[in-house]
Amino acid sequence: MSEQTTGEQLTGAQSLIRSLEYAGVDTIFGIPGGAVLPAYDPLLDSKQIRHILVRHEQGAGHAAQGYAQATGRVGVCMATSGPGATNLVTPLADAHMDSVPIVAVTGQVSSAAIGTDAFQEADIRGITMPITKHSYLVTDPADIPRTVAEAFHIASTGRPGPVLVDVAKDALQAMTTFDYPTQVSLPGYRPVTRPHGKQIREAARLIAAAQRPVLYVGGGVIKANASAELTQLADLTGIPVVTTLMARGALPDSHPQHLGMPGMHGSVAAVAALQRADLLITLGARFDDRVTGRLDTFAPGALVIHADIDPAEISKNRHADVPIVGDCREIITELIAVIEAAGTSAGSEEQTGWSEWSRSLAERYPVGYDAPDDGSLAPQYVIERIAAAAGPEATYVAGVGQHQMWASQFVGYERPRSWINSGGLGTMGYAVPAAMGAQVGTPERVVWAIDGDGCFQMTNQELATCALENIPIKVAVINNSALGMVRQWQTLFYEGRYSHTDLHTSSASRRIPDFAKLAEAYGCAGLRCDKPDDVDSTIAEAMQINDRPVVVDFGVHRDAMVWPMVAAGMSNDAILVARDLAPVWDREEEQ
Repeated sequence: MSEQTTGEQLTGAQSLIRSLEYAGVDTIFGIPGGAVLPAYDPLLDSKQIRHILVRHEQGAGHAAQGYAQATGRVGVCMATSGPGATNLVTPLADAHMDSVPIVAVTGQVSSAAIGTDAFQEADIRGITMPITKHSYLVTDPADIPRTVAEAFHIASTGRPGPVLVDVAKDALQAMTTFDYPTQVSLPGYRPVTRPHGKQIREAARLIAAAQRPVLYVGGGVIKANASAELTQLADLTGIPVVTTLMARGALPDSHPQHLGMPGMHGSVAAVAALQRADLLITLGARFDDRVTGRLDTFAPGALVIHADIDPAEISKNRHADVPIVGDCREIITELIAVIEAAGTSAGSEEQTGWSEWSRSLAERYPVGYDAPDDGSLAPQYVIERIAAAAGPEATYVAGVGQHQMWASQFVGYERPRSWINSGGLGTMGYAVPAAMGAQVGTPERVVWAIDGDGCFQMTNQELATCALENIPIKVAVINNSALGMVRQWQTLFYEGRYSHTDLHTSSASRRIPDFAKLAEAYGCAGLRCDKPDDVDSTIAEAMQINDRPVVVDFGVHRDAMVWPMVAAGMSNDAILVARDLAPVWDREEEQ
């Protein structure tokens, strides 16, 4: 490895901060503590790095994720040893599941105390090994620059993901010579980005021969910055496209070939197209159980082209007839070139009929909802109106549950990185800190956090951070006074036995807590809306407030449900569009 050698004598802590500067870091979300305290002293002098003091380490991790998702750059968080580090476990696991590039820097007890159960000691490297791309324990200050350079390289290349750098306190305190590497050489880590030409040609041959192909697009397309290339491929072939929860915005929702989101709460057209396809062109997706339903009944007649940067994903859940390992952007670019050279871009007559059938299904079964009979507020309407006011240039961040699905369904996503959520791990409490990170990374955009009253109460302390740091996120609390998705399952599968899902947050007589008052206590603007007629004016008021965060408590109908729905463990053929209707395909056959 060739190195840039300054020869400057620094403490390990100074070397750490200097290394982070060399890595291009401009923001760190964190909380100081004993073991990491030496690093916080030189951080105070950094002219490049903005440190944002969060109120909980979990908030730091999710903020780093939101920053990374919105910008495409590596997000950074910092915590002390023991509980500080273990509070980062959930964000690290979340980032690992969703392929989000973050680097977590943690302090560790001094080298001599490691393994003695010292005060605030935890083996965070061992704890996080299964949920990171790589994890380091640094006990020699001379290793700090190389470790930081490697961490950022690993986090941001290949399949992106989280990397942990745990640094012993004595390594931070000792003197060292600062040497930052100009390049990183890791013989055991060489991600394949260029696809094999033979596989590309075979994929093109299958596409030309298919009668019912579908482009099954996952979050890897966004991670690869391949949205423009995806649009070009769709236009070239005329093939219908579905975008998973993590890929919303990879193809504009307004594109005529876009059928929506597949899976448990996907559109009928997207689910049906996958089920009846004879070829799946799978780009940066991993055949997640929320998409496939019962795996042995998923797309039973389809051959599979599976393209992914991570070879471990190929044929993991579904056998790939044509496996392609590489970067999605390079794969799609080469696939376009081969299709154009072969002159097969127009598609067959059968493909044209298939595309028309798919579009007709989307028209017959649009994602919709009914207004509540009692005149109360439909949560879907709230989200529709937020989207209408903020538009496609805004960024939308969701927690997990019913509101997450409605936010995916009722916002039109026209650009990549406009939709940020916790997909694989399904972490409640994600929205507020992730929105904070997204706002810091893209201060020019309006950022709306669409949250539930359950999720909001897990991490709303970060509103204090937002207020003090001038991070003007807007939070819509979709308040049905319940753990909504769990209540929906209790309604459908547990005979309405609502065991411990009532949160008592929107009672007419008392609200515990009162979210509008809570927002004001945190230095934010607090608004409330309970009537359909007041929705637009309330959203307009929130949109006009840009000097501090805004929280809007929307009291919504508590029994609204997310439709369509495929029950867990069922075949996607059993998709329901409402509680009291037969599965779609049973009714189709009756007609």
